Amino acid sequence: MKKLLKMLLSIAILSIGTNATFAYPDVDSTHWAAPQIKLLSEQGVIVGYPDGTFKPDANVTRAEFAAMAIRALGQQHTKVAHPVNFTDINEDYWAYNDIQKALYFDLISCDENGELFRPEDSVSRAESMTVAVNALTTETISLQKAKDVLAKMYIDANTIPEWFIIPAGKAEILGMIVASPTAEKASLEATRPATRAEVTAILFKMMEQAKLNPNAKLAEAMRKKTGEGFVVENATVQGSIGTIPAGSILPIKLTSYISSQTSEGGTIYTAAVPQNYVTKEKFILIREGAALKGQLLDVRPGKYFVRNGVLVLQNGLITTENDQATKFRAVGEITKDRNWWMKFVRWAFKGEQLEVAAEGSAELKLLEPLKIDLTNGWIYEE
Repeated sequence: MKKLLKMLLSIAILSIGTNATFAYPDVDSTHWAAPQIKLLSEQGVIVGYPDGTFKPDANVTRAEFAAMAIRALGQQHTKVAHPVNFTDINEDYWAYNDIQKALYFDLISCDENGELFRPEDSVSRAESMTVAVNALTTETISLQKAKDVLAKMYIDANTIPEWFIIPAGKAEILGMIVASPTAEKASLEATRPATRAEVTAILFKMMEQAKLNPNAKLAEAMRKKTGEGFVVENATVQGSIGTIPAGSILPIKLTSYISSQTSEGGTIYTAAVPQNYVTKEKFILIREGAALKGQLLDVRPGKYFVRNGVLVLQNGLITTENDQATKFRAVGEITKDRNWWMKFVRWAFKGEQLEVAAEGSAELKLLEPLKIDLTNGWIYEE
């Protein structure tokens, strides 16, 4: 009887795990793109609408698709030094930076003098699949080979735009085409606006292929950056993510003078990372120059025969080379290195005074772990 009850309980638990409600009420778990929609939603590549729906059959604008593609490739924090001027968008447009990144990474092309981007036009199936192929390093194929490959599989292969033939041929060879099935053969429907479900499936295929064969610019951007610096001995690396665990002791350089005799508790201090924080493998965690900010948590002046001075720092923020301002919770106590005799003197007679000059050094003990993308220095906020 006990064995039967255990078996029934196990079945119930499994049922709860496998029949969980899907994130969007208008995307059933049996929808053909449900797995991709779920995964990319969890990763923040795609988002639903304010009413909680996904609208899988709705169209996607060219601007929306550019933003999705950049997030799918993990390049939303990349900076573009020389943007291209378009005649129909400017820096105030919500997707301006994402469109510039799509250009930089050769996902889309544009005349050097600028042209219309048509950000509010619906992205076509041909455009979306071409972007996916452009993200990759692929073998060169001839126009004829592309035509032959497509003719075997798609009933409308002879009617697609000529500019799309080779990208479509490459996509077919790589298994990246998301096609609408018919009774006998699938159809490319190249000029039809892509739906949100189709775009999600295309981006998923692009993400998988880009892990293996990214194009040259993406390969450089996706490479974990290395350098010399202060080695955080207990830092760990998993994939492209580095973690500085809580309890790590990190050097800092004060950029303002503080003293146990003249400073007050609650005073704001500023500091900087004096050299790259790196892993044992030399992967850069945080770059030299990142700005730190906190307050003096405890300040007590040294008084002879009463107490030694106290200076305790409580750090709160860090601003990185990406202009990202995020939490960096750490504490540090200023102390002096003394020989045994001076330690005895200060213990017996008290009165030690503490100060750190601007450009002076101190150490902080990290209170919460930091997770950092080693390809671009972005700190993940919990």
